[in-house]
Amino acid sequence: MAKKIGVLTSGGDAPGMNAAVRAVTRAALSKGMEVVGIQRGYVGLLNREFEEMTARSVSGIIQRGGTCLYTARCPEFRNMDGVLKGKAACEELGLEGLVVIGGDGSFRGAGDLSSVGIPCVGIPGTIDNDIQCTEYTIGYDTAMNTAVEMIDKLRDTTQSHDRCSVVEVMGRKAGFIAVNVAIAVGAEAVITLERPYDLDAIAAKMVKTKNEKGGKHHFIIVVAEGVGQTENISRTLQEMTGIESRVTVLGHVQRGGSPTLRDRVIATEMGYHAVELLEQGIGNRIIGLKDGKVYDIDLQEGLAMKKPFIDQRYDIFYDTAY
Repeated sequence: MAKKIGVLTSGGDAPGMNAAVRAVTRAALSKGMEVVGIQRGYVGLLNREFEEMTARSVSGIIQRGGTCLYTARCPEFRNMDGVLKGKAACEELGLEGLVVIGGDGSFRGAGDLSSVGIPCVGIPGTIDNDIQCTEYTIGYDTAMNTAVEMIDKLRDTTQSHDRCSVVEVMGRKAGFIAVNVAIAVGAEAVITLERPYDLDAIAAKMVKTKNEKGGKHHFIIVVAEGVGQTENISRTLQEMTGIESRVTVLGHVQRGGSPTLRDRVIATEMGYHAVELLEQGIGNRIIGLKDGKVYDIDLQEGLAMKKPFIDQRYDIFYDTAY
């Protein structure tokens, strides 16, 4: 039975990470365990940047974006020498387990640490929702709501100037944010890597809509960042339609802000479940959401899975976007 565990956040920050840190800390303390916070992810682990976590040290953070433990990417942890240094740091502290809150890169580090004797449990914290073995990742809901709010504001000026706004949203190579946001803002088109796109068809649709009686003169096109052609898409659509087009890249604003209720609750459930596993000495697991319920899966098995794209939602979008 583990008596002392660590917790860190790694990779890109995501709203709800603080809620997960709070849940891990308080769940562990309630079970009589000690908790050590490791700052700046694996970089902090190698540099011995530690702090004792108490019930009060995580008070008032559940509503805050970002991560109170800070985060960083650690190239050194990609090789076994770095992993063994991390193991030595854990042993110096007497850690019997580690909770890693982050994305797939962070989980690979957790898997490597587990393989050398430090039980690790991963909690999926990334706005991209691109972790294969879970339906949901912490930060996803907040990021989508932020994007919707920003595009709603952008539509005001788009409509005032009879423009087309081509809006790039985050998500790395996954189009989950783009499709859901496109539905929510009533966009005319969504462009992702998962489906082929036809600018001729999008331009024709814009022109047809504009020329109809009482037609529409302003348009929103949502593009997933992984497509990587946002400026070219905007320029091409303007040339094809004669409608002034402007690019807006929402960027890292989507990572920030107070987490939504959903992100706070799921982060808390996942954090609690992670502590339950480590309390029993169980590591090399990823916490996920399956059929709306928290569960856990072998870390390597989870990373090897392929996450299906939301094809039905994509079809719903195009059947209602006109």
